[in-house]
Amino acid sequence: MNFSTNASNGTDAFDEGFYLIAFNTLGNKNYLILTLVLIYLITVLCNLIVLVVCLINSSLHNPKFLAVCNLAVVDISINSVIIPQMVPVFVFNLSHITFQTCFSQMFFMHFFGDMESFSLALLAYDRLIAICFPLRYPYINTNLKMGLIIVGLWFLVFLLDIFPITLASNLPYCRSRVIQSCCCEHGPVFVLACGDISFNKRLATAKTLVVLLGPLTFIILSYAVVVFAVLRIASATQRGKAFHTCLTHLVLVLIYYVPVILAYILGNMRLVQSKDVYTAILTVSVTLPPMLNPIIYSLKTEELRDKVLKYLTQPKVTPLWQKQEVIKG
Repeated sequence: MNFSTNASNGTDAFDEGFYLIAFNTLGNKNYLILTLVLIYLITVLCNLIVLVVCLINSSLHNPKFLAVCNLAVVDISINSVIIPQMVPVFVFNLSHITFQTCFSQMFFMHFFGDMESFSLALLAYDRLIAICFPLRYPYINTNLKMGLIIVGLWFLVFLLDIFPITLASNLPYCRSRVIQSCCCEHGPVFVLACGDISFNKRLATAKTLVVLLGPLTFIILSYAVVVFAVLRIASATQRGKAFHTCLTHLVLVLIYYVPVILAYILGNMRLVQSKDVYTAILTVSVTLPPMLNPIIYSLKTEELRDKVLKYLTQPKVTPLWQKQEVIKG
């Protein structure tokens, strides 16, 4: 991602790039970093298991699990952008980051963060079609159509993020280069510019509302339609099965949106006075859902749970007594 930057302050002595400053006042900073590293390792491991199981089982080659795989890729990507770069910064005190690296990280962090909410909306779309149009589902929601929707969502999020970040990269940064955050977030970076940033603020607010409230509104409306359709089912057993099918996805939605909304409230109402504590809360709230998503989906989705348990529990080698029986036979 090649972002051009306007970084001039009239003196050659000023270093190019930024300095990430966070968690200085936290006495247990190393424990926080260790926790984030564990979150990252579990995120990668669990999501890779989901991807591999879906790939090698032809019975899972359907639109529903295509959407699940898309979410797994996004989960791995968002935590890979945020957490690994924090280790050298806050463990080895290598806080300097170049302009190119900073704005590249900013783009991918916001891109995959925004894709998370659209990926949850995609799962809601799949459940909407499956419950409201069960007989027509194989014709309405094919693998090809789901794949095209996923490509369209990735392109849409790219367009939503590339413009504000490109604008931020072209602002003149001639004052402080100290970013009060653990990574190159859009907000903490562009406020350091010495030019007019009023348009950047409005654009950032509008984009945030679109990528958060847009998918959330679609999810709420989808499940309102689903509830109405389920209540019309005569059998109580069928109603229970339909609600259970949607429960897993609703849990994922709550895990993603509740921490984000709470962190937003804490920040805007100044309920957390320490900047470092607030940054730590925000970081955990963003990185925790990608770790929990595959665990919850594997436990709650019968098809995926059975396949995962099968591959985790099956013996890797044939016992000796079985080999002897084969030879005798």
